[in-house]
Amino acid sequence: QVQLVESGGGLVQAGGSLRLSCAASGSIFPYNIMGWYRQAPGKQRELVATISSDDISNYADSVKGRFTIARENAKNTVFLQMNSLKPEDTANYYCNYRRGGFNSWGQGTQVTVSS
Repeated sequence: QVQLVESGGGLVQAGGSLRLSCAASGSIFPYNIMGWYRQAPGKQRELVATISSDDISNYADSVKGRFTIARENAKNTVFLQMNSLKPEDTANYYCNYRRGGFNSWGQGTQVTVSS
């Protein structure tokens, strides 16, 4: 079992920045993929960005050039640096750990961008 604890959400004005962190604990396998997904009210959960243990990253088109995902394997932690935030980035952001068919989710952290 893998537990995920997120931090770093909050309220920011459009054009501002936030940094999310997610720490994983429990039965962590050496190779895994961690990432961030988000869900706005009335919408489906969507991919934001993922990064593998060997630093291969993947981004949603809507955040490319504005968001950067990184990880610190020694601490089983993944970060999401969000710059040039837009009101449409407002959502609950969820950390995800995946290995093979196993998925674990964090509780979510709210990001609100005011115009």
